[in-house]
Amino acid sequence: MDWKLKFISQENFVKHVEATIDKYGEKLESFDIKRFNKNIIDPIKLIFDKTVYQSTWEEMVGNEIFRQRDKSNNNDIGYFHQTIFQYMKNCHVPENGKEGGWDVIYENADGIQLPEGDVVHKIYVEMKNKHNTMNSASTGKTYMKMQNQLLNDDDCACFLVEAIAQKSQNITWNPTVDGKKISHKRIRRVSIDQFYALVTGEEDAFYQMCMVLPEVIESVVVKGGEVKVPHDTVAEELKKIAEISGEKSENLAMALAVYMLGFSSYIGFSGLIGGKGSVDENFLKRIYAYAQGLKQRKL
Repeated sequence: MDWKLKFISQENFVKHVEATIDKYGEKLESFDIKRFNKNIIDPIKLIFDKTVYQSTWEEMVGNEIFRQRDKSNNNDIGYFHQTIFQYMKNCHVPENGKEGGWDVIYENADGIQLPEGDVVHKIYVEMKNKHNTMNSASTGKTYMKMQNQLLNDDDCACFLVEAIAQKSQNITWNPTVDGKKISHKRIRRVSIDQFYALVTGEEDAFYQMCMVLPEVIESVVVKGGEVKVPHDTVAEELKKIAEISGEKSENLAMALAVYMLGFSSYIGFSGLIGGKGSVDENFLKRIYAYAQGLKQRKL
């Protein structure tokens, strides 16, 4: 393809996309019932979701698997947004937890002009995927970290850069900390498009990157040949559990199978499968084994 980006080479951009896709590896592994229930699902929520949204059991299970994958993938997209700056002039991405724990450090010997007219030579960046992901505690901690940086370096500014901001902006950040609204003109809230523009000197640099990204991702996936669509077996395994419940209603039997993932030791549920009145600590493991066809034991 004809490479149009001036602020990052095609080789480095492709390398960065490859590294991001590599991080998807674990999430692309198939989900079986044990992995599905790793953190113990909420059966009540799943059954509400299925009924209210008029989904099939297969759709409900698929949606929950997608949610679990998506939660992990957000960290990988954070990696994409942050570490791409290692390939851009005057930018540095510190190792995790080092150099103050900043996500990106941008330094320009010619000076960096801020909107209010101040000129600094270094910007320390805390990067967030989305504007609403910080609670009051993390907001206060981040702001104090930035205040401390300004106290130790009077030739810098600190940016909270948001990939998904409410709008394009480079403004003074004025959060409420301990019930009091605070602000400093060198502590700023900046959308990622504005940060790209500042670093590259090209106003629409982020737009340019977005326009080449789909084709590059597609080419990396096709070329690699290792990104496979996973075959998830959770729905089939839940049906196997439903079969041994003895319930005649298919819907209730499937609901019972879902209940057993979260409530197998709860009063009333413990005797529903296999007729036992109490459950030992290996009961759930035996359910997994039966569903996966690893062991055909009596429960």
